[in-house]
Amino acid sequence: MNMTKMIPLTSENLELCTELYMNVFNREPWNERWTYETAKERLSDLLHTPKFLGFLFHIDHKPVGFIAGNSKVSDQGLTYYLAELCVNNQMQGKGHGSKMLRALEAELQKREIKSLYLLTANDGRAEAFYLKNDYVVNEDRVVMKKNFF
Repeated sequence: MNMTKMIPLTSENLELCTELYMNVFNREPWNERWTYETAKERLSDLLHTPKFLGFLFHIDHKPVGFIAGNSKVSDQGLTYYLAELCVNNQMQGKGHGSKMLRALEAELQKREIKSLYLLTANDGRAEAFYLKNDYVVNEDRVVMKKNFF
């Protein structure tokens, strides 16, 4: 399992990421309903967020997945907010997501970013993945929402 390439996520490789995103999140266990246009808009908006940082991962020119988010200033310094972690359906469950996460963490530490936050569904495969990678539930925060329709 050789992570041969970690390249910055840019507008040049956004199309590839859009295809990956749709293929992953429109299937089990998420079963979301992304169109090419909505997925591309989401990723393009993220790409243009201030302090954006994201990477596309390849093995032998085959896309493994991507990871992306942005930093925000806090009273403690910079905090990175992980918005997307997406692993090719055919490569899930083989440690690639964990390697991508570790590569991102190393890059964040080089940039002296103090912490990483993320949102994920509870009691699912994604939560189990993050717990396995030494992430903890932040007991100091609660996610709240309000629906309008």
